[in-house]
Amino acid sequence: MSLLLDTHALLWWLADDPELSTEVRSRIGEGRTRVVASAASAWEISIKAARGRLEAPDELAAALERDHIEQLPITVRHATAAGKLPRHHDDPFDRMLIAQAQLEGLALVTRDPRMRTYDVDVVTT
Repeated sequence: MSLLLDTHALLWWLADDPELSTEVRSRIGEGRTRVVASAASAWEISIKAARGRLEAPDELAAALERDHIEQLPITVRHATAAGKLPRHHDDPFDRMLIAQAQLEGLALVTRDPRMRTYDVDVVTT
């Protein structure tokens, strides 16, 4: 199963934060699982870091490459799918991750219980 990391899961992985469960940590680090980070997460991290709301690596792309995390761009197909999702969740970044997980056949790694209201596989952090 390929994994798409929600923004908080990505940050926890990069910071080696114990909030990330041992199971998820093992799956990400084992090297056999395809692990993906969305451009939406990079965008969200950049915005929140600029506002002083979180700390993030200065070189996010390099950190992803170092940890063998694949970068997933946002496409027009992703954007239109996100816009058509039911309004269970209004966060635009999370809606994009849901659409990408659905369209790309990825399991979404998240702690957010609202993600389960969509037709998407969820792995709880």
